[in-house]
Amino acid sequence: MAKDLNITLESERALLRPLELDDEKALQEVADDDSLWIYGLQDLSKPAELNKYIKKAISDRENGTSAIWVIIDKKTNKVAGCTRLAEISWRDERGQIGWTWIGSDFQGSGLNKEMKYLILTYGFEVLGLNRIEFKADERNHQSRQALLGIGATREGVLRQHMKIHDGYIRNTVFYSILRSEWDTIKAQYFTNFKAVL
Repeated sequence: MAKDLNITLESERALLRPLELDDEKALQEVADDDSLWIYGLQDLSKPAELNKYIKKAISDRENGTSAIWVIIDKKTNKVAGCTRLAEISWRDERGQIGWTWIGSDFQGSGLNKEMKYLILTYGFEVLGLNRIEFKADERNHQSRQALLGIGATREGVLRQHMKIHDGYIRNTVFYSILRSEWDTIKAQYFTNFKAVL
């Protein structure tokens, strides 16, 4: 049975609050950086694409298949980007962390790892999911290294799996974390983090 996905997640560094239509202007300022969309399925630097993205994400949340958040960096109190726990299958007890984009000023700052910690904690400890997945463009070595850096297991590659916004058909690398692994991963990779749930 679907649970309420309209929830705020917070730690000392990161604030994830539910995405609303009013966030479009602040997100557009972040999305205007073309370098964010090199591997993107969409190019959200285009205002019409961002508007469509926001409306679809909110619709998915209302349908009970996605939680989507605006990322706030509490150190600067600035909007840093957007992320979600999506493609939730309540029957199969799984979801996927993805559709994540963070402004260049916040990359490498530790914000992304803290945000992932909050969503993993929420997914496993609040929603009771058994499996959380991640997908990455095979060419995106930074993203792939970050996933290994939070203890995700690389499962394999789906060849020519998805077409990105510029027409390139990418290979997609799948990763996952299981609920049975979460306590060990949390202790090993997230020792200094604490969620406010």
